Amino acid sequence: MSRLHTPARDDVSEATQGILDAVGAQFGFVPNMFATLASNPTVLDVVVGLQTSLSRVLDAKTRHTIALAVSQANECDYCVAAHSFVSSELGGMSSDDIDLARAGSSVDPRRAAVARFAQQVVESRGRVSDADLAAVRGAGYTDPQILAIVTVAVQALLTNFINNVNRTDVDIPAVTPAGTPG
Repeated sequence: MSRLHTPARDDVSEATQGILDAVGAQFGFVPNMFATLASNPTVLDVVVGLQTSLSRVLDAKTRHTIALAVSQANECDYCVAAHSFVSSELGGMSSDDIDLARAGSSVDPRRAAVARFAQQVVESRGRVSDADLAAVRGAGYTDPQILAIVTVAVQALLTNFINNVNRTDVDIPAVTPAGTPG
């Protein structure tokens, strides 16, 4: 059960309702995370704004791969479910590629390097090794792209932390744990 207050739709401002409507149009429903964030309209605006801004860095499958790798490494059940749903339904990723991303890999060698690097960012708290940087550069990523990778990873961590603190009720189709038959 979620631990933070989720306001009723009628208890939030029209501006906040508009943000929730836009989120709902994208997903087909308003995910519990966004409904909870509506209790603090500034935080809702920051999270949605950050996600919108970061949709312009890297390609969608790379961003999804990062979010899946980070969410799995950070053991955020809600975000794993959400990013698996979005990656499959909106991002065109196969179930195999979603499972690989959660495990820090990909069917695509470049995205596999990004997934490994993103997990290293999380596990090392940003103190990646020279070898980690060399590996992601060796996959063809430039320093500006590495900055984007780190920023997308941190955005995923932000929502991981919010959902882990809240223990947000998963209202998104659940996924099987990585490495188990589905």
